[in-house]
Amino acid sequence: MATAKKTRGLGKGLDALFGDVEVTGHSTASQDAGNGISYIDINDIKPNAGQPRKNFDEEKLKELAASIEEHGLIQPVVLRKAKRGYEIVAGERRWRAARIVGLKELPCIVKELSDEENMLLAIIENMQREDLNPIEEAEGISQMIETYGLTQEEVSKSLGKSRPYITNSLRLLKLNSDVRDYVSGKLLSSGHARAIAAISDEDKQKELADMAVKEGLSVRQIEKLAQEKKTGKARRSAATAAKDPDVKRVEEDLKEIFGTRVNLNRRGKKGKIEIEFYSREELDRLLELLKTLA
Repeated sequence: MATAKKTRGLGKGLDALFGDVEVTGHSTASQDAGNGISYIDINDIKPNAGQPRKNFDEEKLKELAASIEEHGLIQPVVLRKAKRGYEIVAGERRWRAARIVGLKELPCIVKELSDEENMLLAIIENMQREDLNPIEEAEGISQMIETYGLTQEEVSKSLGKSRPYITNSLRLLKLNSDVRDYVSGKLLSSGHARAIAAISDEDKQKELADMAVKEGLSVRQIEKLAQEKKTGKARRSAATAAKDPDVKRVEEDLKEIFGTRVNLNRRGKKGKIEIEFYSREELDRLLELLKTLA
């Protein structure tokens, strides 16, 4: 494996881990395993502290465990030596599933890796297998840049992703922590999250995210609402400042009636009433309410 200074060329990804390996036989000792596969006591293996993936789906782990129980562990786990035992570079899901099954030993490849190479390959492995949620992916990319000094261009080449993809992913780290949890929990997609991240105010991010989850809004709807919050803020503030207490009181009364934001814009004796809605279901509800009032 290359030294830390040469990890800029990690675009080969997992090929660097699994190329030209041979099974060395069933052995508990792997100090001279070289590029072959050795069987290592599962209790001598520990997770990677720099693992970018934080959440492991229990159901999927059980499914993987069932597959391992029936077919065995087909793909080896990649390790590096630690002060005591070994640390996982790639294959933590397989290791966790194997523990569920009760395997005593695992087929492994032991590599000599620097901290930088270890972290980079862990991120690459997870991203190539699409195992990371968007927030974990963004945090992994950020770590590559902030901790190990890679440029966005180098990250792009190493992960096989476009520059815009890397930039958009990093934008998710600007999100309110609650919104990040929605994305990690798959309540919001990465498309929703990118649209919400366009808003700098974290309270407004949370407000829009709650609305998206509650109303089931599409990404396009969220993009439109986010843009309105950005461009309409100054106009609404100016309009609000100009309103007299009577107008505000009427707006509050109408808000109570309709259950949504209502704007009353008056010019002399004329004006208009704006009733906001955020989904087709919300519009249908308001139409029915207006019919009953009529």
